[in-house]
Amino acid sequence: MSYIEAIILGIVQGLTEFLPVSSSGHLELAKVIFGNETVPQESLTFTVVLHFATALSTLVIFRKDLVDIFKGLLQFKNNDEFEFSAKIIISMIPAVIIGLLFEEELEAFFNGNVLLVGFMLLITGLLLFLADKAKNTNKNVSYKNAFIIGISQAIAMLPGISRSGATISTSVLLGVDRTKAARFSFLMVVPLIFGKVAKDIMGGAINFSDENFGVMIVGFIAAFISGLIACNWMISLVKNSKLYYFSAYCFIVGTLAIGYSYFYM
Repeated sequence: MSYIEAIILGIVQGLTEFLPVSSSGHLELAKVIFGNETVPQESLTFTVVLHFATALSTLVIFRKDLVDIFKGLLQFKNNDEFEFSAKIIISMIPAVIIGLLFEEELEAFFNGNVLLVGFMLLITGLLLFLADKAKNTNKNVSYKNAFIIGISQAIAMLPGISRSGATISTSVLLGVDRTKAARFSFLMVVPLIFGKVAKDIMGGAINFSDENFGVMIVGFIAAFISGLIACNWMISLVKNSKLYYFSAYCFIVGTLAIGYSYFYM
């Protein structure tokens, strides 16, 4: 993989991590376009590194929220910050279970399966369409909602299902305020990404002496910068009920991906 390709993949990841069009799905499509020979053998590891970059951009955007959450945890009081932290932990449970029990099976999906990505993008488009039609409320995320949203996050581990799209759509369909839904969606994934990166480092999956390390750094920087831009943009779009644009986009790209898999693969 060249540095230019790493930059492109980083930008794709940074934009699509927050925009509800599936970052993993677009990375898989990009890998097929570039050709398998240009992608490092540690394909999933490269994807994790890019996700780590967007997790850091999330920390920058929501730094004030995170400070309040940590204060609530340290004080161990039954306040809004402590309850929000507890809901984040509850939302992580489904993805942690699926990730630990089916890690190898999940890795098998990250092999340029264009047909799977196409169908999953259609599902993402449908979720966004339904969410955009839902009425806005002022409700907060409940403990029950946190677990249901967590299930959506676990399902979104499949390439083509947008994590932000699935979790925000699920939240809105459950009656959660749109802005609060976006905030919860972006923050709930941060512990999972940091945990995954720590696991890969300790397990030797991410090797800092690897010849692809420089390429990963370049992709990391591109994903981080584009993630900062996309995160702010997405919060505004969700608040103003503009999800139908991305619904149409997912339907179009999903249909093209399915057609490509049948005629060219």
